[in-house]
Amino acid sequence: MPRIKHLAAASTATLSLALTGCMGVGGSIPDASTPITQDEAKIGAEAHPQLLAEFGGAMTGSQAQYVEQVGKTIAVQSGLGNARDSFTVSLVNSPVNNAFAIPGGYIYTTRQLVALMNNEAELAGVLGHEVAHVALRHSQRRQAAAQRNSLLGAAGAILSGILLGGNPLGQQLGQAAMQGSQMLTLKFSRSQELEADEAGIQYLGTAGYDPRAMATVLASLAAQNALDARLQGRDDARLPEWASTHPDPASRVQTALSKAQGMTGVTNRDTFLSRIDGLTYGDDPAQGVVEGRQFIHPELRLAFTAPQGFYMVNGTRAVTVNGQSGKAQFTLAQYNGNLQTYVNSVFASLSDQQQIRPTNIQTTTVNGLPAAYGTARVNNGSQQVDVTVFAYEFSNDRAYHFLALTPAGKAGTFNQMFSSVRRISSQEAANVVPRVLDVVTVRSGDTVSSLASRMAYTSAQEERFRVLNGLSSNDGVRAGQKVKIVVRGR
Repeated sequence: MPRIKHLAAASTATLSLALTGCMGVGGSIPDASTPITQDEAKIGAEAHPQLLAEFGGAMTGSQAQYVEQVGKTIAVQSGLGNARDSFTVSLVNSPVNNAFAIPGGYIYTTRQLVALMNNEAELAGVLGHEVAHVALRHSQRRQAAAQRNSLLGAAGAILSGILLGGNPLGQQLGQAAMQGSQMLTLKFSRSQELEADEAGIQYLGTAGYDPRAMATVLASLAAQNALDARLQGRDDARLPEWASTHPDPASRVQTALSKAQGMTGVTNRDTFLSRIDGLTYGDDPAQGVVEGRQFIHPELRLAFTAPQGFYMVNGTRAVTVNGQSGKAQFTLAQYNGNLQTYVNSVFASLSDQQQIRPTNIQTTTVNGLPAAYGTARVNNGSQQVDVTVFAYEFSNDRAYHFLALTPAGKAGTFNQMFSSVRRISSQEAANVVPRVLDVVTVRSGDTVSSLASRMAYTSAQEERFRVLNGLSSNDGVRAGQKVKIVVRGR
């Protein structure tokens, strides 16, 4: 959740035309030498500010410059006319594992995905994969296919399936309930993902990198997804970020390895690690942080706790709370000083196809905060769901709210969370510090266990260390080797 002042919903109409996922229609890779057109450049330029805002903004400084340098170097390998000058490569301040591209040569990777990488060749592979989506015009091809089949654009189609099924009301509620990075990514076909993998491997080879890096970064992503799923108590190992827009990284590892068979090149491991040393890892306190089941925002001076068995995803526009028995979003809307009006306005924004109104709106006080809430029961195909809006006044011009979706009769699932919202003290806010990467050199006598014990987590330290460093359960460390640990910053 960002430094929230107000939330203007991103223009998904524009972005559904613009965003690319990852690889094309099987067979040989199409010619990609056609320069970026003026129309493509215009689409990208218009969507670029929205994407930066959605993913925490563009980072600056030496780390961002390094990512840009590697991205432009790999973009040249695409054969796209004037590639180095035509591409804009951004490192964005997001705690999710994601990389994406839009027409016009705009390439993005999150700092969290960069932190998961272990060498420059992996960075070049991920960026090359996204370059391939641009060069091969995957976004345009998917959009054309969607239009031919009368499919919805990015947000509704993806989210309605996640939340409420494929009916129109579900699509509207899905859009309203889960604004965030998930809404902004148009999924690509598996063949397009594989095509972009193949192109990225070719780019790595021609640039002199080890093409096997595409497989190793996919393996790290699969391992991170599986670890996240276990830590969050989920049955599946997929997150709604790179894992969903770039499906099934685990199965793509072997495909990538077979494509790179017999090819060699440099990895620039030590250079890469030295350049990302100090990179923020996980949530940026300026956007709020998730610590276990608690969300705390030091700048907004608020906190709440998710129910047992639920996990949170901190986005730049909202915090989502997910579990088998319901989903919720914590965010804000415009506030005129009247909580009942605020709650009604949130309900009114949920659907343009039918009016959704609570049976009544009740007022209360939660930990000293004025609050108001209401629940509406709506049809979701053959089923019914309860939609609850629970709002809190933090000042005369600032209010926040939960929007919760539960099976009919289960609205009480989130009562404990609704009651946990509170102001935090200045001292509590000051105690929230970021986690950062610390690249260290293994000394004689160091072990995986001893190094992992320095990780700034209270659980799964060794598992986190192994995934972060691309180590299998049987791998050890050797003296002189550089490794990443996550420590508390300042």
